[in-house]
Amino acid sequence: MEKINKDLLDKLLGENFEFRKAYELHSDYKKKVEEMERKGFLKSDEEIERNRLKKLKLAQKDKMEEIILQYKNEGAGTR
Repeated sequence: MEKINKDLLDKLLGENFEFRKAYELHSDYKKKVEEMERKGFLKSDEEIERNRLKKLKLAQKDKMEEIILQYKNEGAGTR
């Protein structure tokens, strides 16, 4: 995800339910992936679960980027 400034992040988290939900899910998935990777060796079922979580995390990141792009495009159209 491109770097966004804290003001924009705070604004979207406060005003956009979809963005806030995607942000929270992304954070949850990130924590779970990090916990699994700290284990070191993963059994095959754990590796599959880690990969599933990574895909879910990426989907939420994509959703946040889409919302940011929409927000920026709407802002550019009103100037």
